[in-house]
Amino acid sequence: MAVQALKKDRKTVKRKSTAAKAPKQHSYAWEGADKKGQRVKGEMTGETPAIVKAQLRKQGISPIKVTKKSVPLFGGSKGKPVEPKDIAMFSRQIATMMKAGVPLVQSFDIIGRGHEKPSVQELLLSVKADIESGNTMADSLRKNPKYFDDLFCDLVDAGEQSGSLEGMLDRIATYKEKTEALKSKIKKALSYPIAVIVVAVIVTSILLVKVVPQFQDIFKGFGADLPAFTIFVIGISEFMQEFWWMFLIGIVAFIAIYKRVYQSSKKVRDRQDKALLKFPVIGVILHKAAVARFARTLATTFAAGVPLVEALDSAAGASGNALYRDAIIKIRDDVTTGMQMNLSMLSTGIFPNMVVQMVAIGEESGAIDAMLSKIADIYEQEVDDAVDGLSALLEPLIMAVLGVLVGGLIIAMYLPIFQLGAVV
Repeated sequence: MAVQALKKDRKTVKRKSTAAKAPKQHSYAWEGADKKGQRVKGEMTGETPAIVKAQLRKQGISPIKVTKKSVPLFGGSKGKPVEPKDIAMFSRQIATMMKAGVPLVQSFDIIGRGHEKPSVQELLLSVKADIESGNTMADSLRKNPKYFDDLFCDLVDAGEQSGSLEGMLDRIATYKEKTEALKSKIKKALSYPIAVIVVAVIVTSILLVKVVPQFQDIFKGFGADLPAFTIFVIGISEFMQEFWWMFLIGIVAFIAIYKRVYQSSKKVRDRQDKALLKFPVIGVILHKAAVARFARTLATTFAAGVPLVEALDSAAGASGNALYRDAIIKIRDDVTTGMQMNLSMLSTGIFPNMVVQMVAIGEESGAIDAMLSKIADIYEQEVDDAVDGLSALLEPLIMAVLGVLVGGLIIAMYLPIFQLGAVV
């Protein structure tokens, strides 16, 4: 009952906080005089010039002129967008400053003004202004759900409620750093096969459109039958010369349509997730990454004092794969009915036996968060090793694929010349 009441309270807070949209923030250049009468100037974000002047007066500055900064013609005021790695870096910076005894508002001000990206500056200074107006840090972050997800905000909320915000921010920073590092490894693993395909298609297309026609003109004067392989390659070349634009439009259209369907259809996303798990080598990496995400998220939330059922909810959303998400939701439902988590994990049939056994030991010893952290460390290292192994495997594979394609085209073009030489 207590867990259900806590979940209800959290959902109520989320609805209230997300209902109120963050006011539009603008950048203003100001000039004024400090307490000694000396002329000072700087920049500040705020909703209106009046609010900026009020903030300056609180800092002991008498504003003389406040002007809104103009928007650049290209790129807008935000420039580069806020990326997940920026949020991870912010998490570590705010955790470090809070541990050093720097007040929360001042920490936001220092990090925001010192960041090189204008978009991050605007985001952090708007959160700082919201905190200064009397809101909690969690509520202020919830007004920016695009950058701070529910898990991030819930952990900050738990830290504020328990009075251990500094320690919680440190835990969040570690979690974000580990998560982004894992995502980077997965992108690296997936980008290599894509690079092989793209390079192979580009090189083959250039040879078919530009090189083969030169040999075709030479073959016209031979007055003899060409080998079947050469005729086949020339046929492909003629098709590419005439319909290359259709081929290009087809690729672009397929990518655009699939991207749109992928974004709009949950069923398509789920099927792709499950299909990728069956790929050789890459599937193994994705399996290990999903287990690592599950363990890291559950360890972080459970150690923060979040009830197990809610922690499993967060882990399901952070798993990054539909198969594991559905399995974790099943585990959550089983745990709600009183089943031990390790038995439910075993019944899903997708978690490795070692993971299930370590969770069982953690449940028996009462140190499940520590055991989950060890599982996450083990599988993150395995993902790292697997990605390095894949990189080493694909380097010669790229050479082999390109060698077969380019070598095949060269052989097709020189076969008639070799036959002509044999006849002479």
